[in-house]
Amino acid sequence: MDIEERVIREAVFILQKNGTVRSVAKAFKVSKSTVHFDLSKRLKKLDLSLFFSVEKLLKLNLSQRHIRGGEATKLKYINKKTVRKQ
Repeated sequence: MDIEERVIREAVFILQKNGTVRSVAKAFKVSKSTVHFDLSKRLKKLDLSLFFSVEKLLKLNLSQRHIRGGEATKLKYINKKTVRKQ
């Protein structure tokens, strides 16, 4: 698979799954940096309309990142408390 094909497939994947850079990186077995570069730089040169759709989703993910992190931390400490009680 060449780079251009991978970039398009990553973009379609993230939109279909309403995913994150991390989920795309895991699915395509590449780094998060590579995915971010693909979706923010390379995609713009390949398919502008697809780029704008992906950019909108990436901005949404960025705005929600602190919420996801807070929830993950909350669950971590809830799980620690239940392990200690046993």
